[in-house]
Amino acid sequence: MPHASRLKPLTIGDVTAAVPIIQGGMGVGISLAGLASAVANEGAIGVIAAAGIGMNEPDFFSNFLEANIRALRREIRKARSLTKGILGLNVMMANSNHDDLFRTAFEEGIDIIFSGAGLPLNLPEYRTPGSRTKLAPIVSSARAAGLICKRWLRKYDCLPDAVVVEGPKAGGHLGFSEEQIFDPAYALEALIPAVVREVDAYAAAYGRPIPVIAAGGIYTGRDIRTFTGLGAAGVQMGTRFVATYECDADASFKQMYVDTGPEGIVIIKSPVGMPGRAIRNQYLDDVGAGMKKPYKCPYHCISTCDYTNSPYCIAHALISAKKGRFQSGFAFAGANAYRVTEIVSVKKLIAELAADYEMAAVSATVRPAINPI
Repeated sequence: MPHASRLKPLTIGDVTAAVPIIQGGMGVGISLAGLASAVANEGAIGVIAAAGIGMNEPDFFSNFLEANIRALRREIRKARSLTKGILGLNVMMANSNHDDLFRTAFEEGIDIIFSGAGLPLNLPEYRTPGSRTKLAPIVSSARAAGLICKRWLRKYDCLPDAVVVEGPKAGGHLGFSEEQIFDPAYALEALIPAVVREVDAYAAAYGRPIPVIAAGGIYTGRDIRTFTGLGAAGVQMGTRFVATYECDADASFKQMYVDTGPEGIVIIKSPVGMPGRAIRNQYLDDVGAGMKKPYKCPYHCISTCDYTNSPYCIAHALISAKKGRFQSGFAFAGANAYRVTEIVSVKKLIAELAADYEMAAVSATVRPAINPI
């Protein structure tokens, strides 16, 4: 556990994390049991990413759906064997088998399901009787948060246990148009207060808290303080956790974060129909130069993927990158990935974030002396 600081615990339903940090679920294969359990052991919330989780199964190509379910069960159980902390699962609604992933997560008793990349309007219907699994949709606007609350109340008589607001500085696929990504009106600083107002209205009306989690581009303890000051109960961070020893990606994947500069972070057009943020490399340059050609889809893993017109397979590219094969793929990354300078342990990272938060909190209480006239 990190040293004591002014960080306030994060409570979601009946579970409380001593450290109000959620490690973002990063596919394909970047956050599995290794990273998630290490984060949970430090008092934060560790998250396994379901996307492409069966990549190492022998029948991944021929039996994609069952391979993913089998691997998901194994990763959840492995993580449970490594920690008594809080574990979450990230499931993209765009996954063609999201329903099976949800069912498996409930059967395995995961603590929290985080779901985005589309509105998880029907997520509660997969909940098993007596389940204590918490549900946290990931949204990019107050309107989306309100829509989910309204739908869940009407159809399932329940509300989200938490809401994650992911802004346009996040890594990977983004829930914004290319124009919105750099528009201040869509900055996370603008989104958080609006979502808090929307969600708080439901929380007050039904007498139960719905914590709002800020995500996307959060890098320092000072950033954590900024967004908790705007009403967030905690933050979600992905990029910082890639550059840890415990991250499940290949060492060369992590080193790419260390080696890149500001100009290396680019916005790409993904085959799934969303813009994405990644680290520029020769593979992406070849795609941009038209050197990649459409192919036959081996997975049908993303329901929104226009594979008949795409010059590459997003699943294959991300699997290759996770394994360090960058001649066949590329790494997703957040807007601040260029600020990474070293690979550290999860323990050290969380301690540094707590210390930085403490410094920001202390400096905010210091007032300049008023000179007498």
